[in-house]
Amino acid sequence: MRYLGLDLGTKTLGIAISDKTHTIANPYKTIRFNNPSELIEPLKQIIIEENIGKIALGLPKNMDNSLGFASKRSIDFKELLEKNIDVPIVLIDERLSTMEAEKYLLDADMSRKKRKGKIDAVAASVILNTYLRMKGNGYDE
Repeated sequence: MRYLGLDLGTKTLGIAISDKTHTIANPYKTIRFNNPSELIEPLKQIIIEENIGKIALGLPKNMDNSLGFASKRSIDFKELLEKNIDVPIVLIDERLSTMEAEKYLLDADMSRKKRKGKIDAVAASVILNTYLRMKGNGYDE
């Protein structure tokens, strides 16, 4: 069984997947969408193909720990997933995950054009790696 990490944007969903030992997360893919409901079928397919047992969904909190519009979008998406997918979903604070992902890609000397296509999946891997570290430290929701 593996875990899935999700980074929900306004038009893209970054996806990462863990290894079977739940030690590390790797970028998987990015899906473009117009409406979040379009993501249900592709996610169901990934869940079946990759034997997914848990989903870590990024929750974009404000720096003062408050919840804004982007947080509501993630919470609403979690509810949509829970109605359509029978896999536990945990919300993971994703503050600065995109900045961390950008740093990884810059450190890899990736061109701006390539970074744009990879950033969401790398941000999803940052979110999932955060969850894996938390789980390793005894956190289990």
